[in-house]
Amino acid sequence: MPLDNNKMKISNQPTKGDFTLTNTDLGHVLVTGGSGFVGKNFVKTLLNKGFKVRSFDLAPSDLEHENLECVEGNICDFGLVEKIVEGIDTVFHTAAIIGLKGGNAVTKEYRDQSYSINIEGTKNLLKALRKAGGSRFIYTASNSVIIEGKPLNNATEDTPYTTRFNDLYTETKVIAEKWVLSQNGVEGVNTCAIRPSGIWGSGDQTVFKIFFEQIRNGVMLARVGDGSALLDNTYVDNLIHGQILAAEHCVPGGTSEGEAYFINDGEPMNMFDFAGKVIEKAGGKKMPKLKIPAGLVKFFMVIWQELHFRFKFPEPILPPLAIERIAINNYFSIDKARRDLGYEPLFTTEQGIEASQDFYKALFEKITAK
Repeated sequence: MPLDNNKMKISNQPTKGDFTLTNTDLGHVLVTGGSGFVGKNFVKTLLNKGFKVRSFDLAPSDLEHENLECVEGNICDFGLVEKIVEGIDTVFHTAAIIGLKGGNAVTKEYRDQSYSINIEGTKNLLKALRKAGGSRFIYTASNSVIIEGKPLNNATEDTPYTTRFNDLYTETKVIAEKWVLSQNGVEGVNTCAIRPSGIWGSGDQTVFKIFFEQIRNGVMLARVGDGSALLDNTYVDNLIHGQILAAEHCVPGGTSEGEAYFINDGEPMNMFDFAGKVIEKAGGKKMPKLKIPAGLVKFFMVIWQELHFRFKFPEPILPPLAIERIAINNYFSIDKARRDLGYEPLFTTEQGIEASQDFYKALFEKITAK
């Protein structure tokens, strides 16, 4: 049974902008991508809170619980999706292909696959939920939907969408988020979008896996940039906390319906300083002190990438446009989430590092042993 604080709490006179307006009875919950990094952590959190959960993923789940039902399948199969959402009240949509390639690196097959899953799959899910009589749809977007390659200092949700797509992931996230928010309130389903920064924590197979592989390959020789660029990150439990708060407020007249929110740790820092803390705890060497100008690194990555396209050289260790992400300010305000949702990060960066230390140590040892 759900915990007592999951019961319905709706004020008699809803007021937009009043974060006390909540309906914390999320009912029967569906998590897409439930076998992935974010989704698996999400499922475990919801189960611990007493919710009845259905997990949907192309990959099998290794979780077992009396309140958990796991279903395998493709989100592009509308007939299957219709069955998956039967009896579901709230959807947390985390499933996506994280396609970080852009430009000439994007083949037609790769583009079609990303569009099918990230855009058409999202549409399938929301349309099926409306048909099934569900009530809330919380979409996992990305902070990249406003990144233009220019410094962003405490950027807010009022910042326009980017029109400069560095990668296919950003392109599909912009299209899908716009559509999801445009559908708010249609046939009784309220929608909301959550924009995390780089997600990290136990289960991470992206952010620090890249750093660990660079250490293994002996290419972690210098820092990119002068060390002044600030980025923010999103510890996975902070993301889940923000998602749940958004769902609780995603009711008619609620603060989050039809809205987008940046959810992060609220501690902007240089990426190499942040990574150094995790790498040291995992048993790796200290980050190098040598600094190389970002423009120079990007120049060489452009040449390397061209050699890859033309002469089948190995892919560059970093896509050229990714240099911008770590060499210029890219951090985002959580003031709107604080105001509308009552959001505060559950974990500081230091607490997150301590909580995920064993996981990252095991991942580091696995990667560097190869």
